[in-house]
Amino acid sequence: MKKAVQLFPSGISIIDSAWGGLYRGGTYLLVGERKTGKTLLTIQFAVETAKQKEVCLFFTNTRPKDLMIQAASIDVDLEYYMNKNLIIVVRVAPPPELSKFGNRDDYLSEYLSDIITVVNQYNPTRLVFDEITPYVEFEDLTKLREVFSNTFEQIEDLGITSLLSLREPASAATQMIFNILNTYATGIIQLYRKEESNGSATKSGIIDIQPNIGHTEGRFKAHYSIEPYRGITTDFKTPKTRESEKVHEKIGNYIPLSEIKVSGEEITIPNFYSPDDFKLILNNQIAMYKTTGQVFTLVSFKLTSKENRNSTLTINQLKNVIRISAEKKDKICQIDEQICVLLVKEDPKSISDFINKIKLNLPSDDPSERELLASDVFFYYLKVSDAFENADQMLAKINFEVKDSINSLSS
Repeated sequence: MKKAVQLFPSGISIIDSAWGGLYRGGTYLLVGERKTGKTLLTIQFAVETAKQKEVCLFFTNTRPKDLMIQAASIDVDLEYYMNKNLIIVVRVAPPPELSKFGNRDDYLSEYLSDIITVVNQYNPTRLVFDEITPYVEFEDLTKLREVFSNTFEQIEDLGITSLLSLREPASAATQMIFNILNTYATGIIQLYRKEESNGSATKSGIIDIQPNIGHTEGRFKAHYSIEPYRGITTDFKTPKTRESEKVHEKIGNYIPLSEIKVSGEEITIPNFYSPDDFKLILNNQIAMYKTTGQVFTLVSFKLTSKENRNSTLTINQLKNVIRISAEKKDKICQIDEQICVLLVKEDPKSISDFINKIKLNLPSDDPSERELLASDVFFYYLKVSDAFENADQMLAKINFEVKDSINSLSS
């Protein structure tokens, strides 16, 4: 039986304040240049795990002694947690040069696949790979996608949360690798280092947290500093919420729902995005198609005009129906009066199943009324092709309504 999706403290202050923590079973990317503090953040994440009496598996190509010294610089006794087997450091050898090994992609595939073997040995609840960049530099991006998704989807299914440290993409090739990893990531933590006027780096910068799935609070940025004996701190302040001053009517011994504080114990992960974020994801998918041939489908849903509507169905009701009908990896966005869904899995049956789910999830238990609701919903799906260069072109295509190409949900 799968555990309910939960949030837990990450040890990273901006994440815990803005998002309430990270999701169990999520995969997060920590991206930044050298000397931005990525390793210190992974240590804080691992120590927070240990403080909760849970096990963190820590993959690194750094010597354990050097890792302990880095931890000591922020007043953390890493050896203490290692001796208690709460933080298990696994040192990984650097990948070989291409000239020394015939098929480097096969070798890298074994590296990633072996993570599962170690996970099964130690049964952690969280996993760190600091840093994973050299182990995902595949020449065959299709193979990278297959191996990475297979490995980390198995890890996610075990309820393990992963924090994968990556170098900032510095070329078109590394950007494509990042795009593939980002497709499977729950969220991204980005570190930008500040530079002084003389060009030297400072021990401060900007931390930017961006959700891909869930974390509906959205994207946040803050200044961060690397402080001796304190670690990475930020100036982030939790946005204030306006308290309601209305007097609530009492109904017997019933309690108003507004008085209940959400605990975060059971959370259904939504995959709803702002138009800007959706376009960014769509552009990444188009770029991946151009490079790897990975096909995807864009589906658009609209309601018929109000004067011609047969039911009382609203766009918000339709949006919620689509949310509960979509798969975890699908991406959803509302643009004006249309709802767009990016179906990552290319399978004609999956499109048909998705449409059927939406029809069955319409808000009525009466089949005849559900048919009436369905008659007001129209959809149009568009498969990616070489004709599309960017997200704007695909969205423009689905906005160009051709009567014969739009299907009613009731048909």
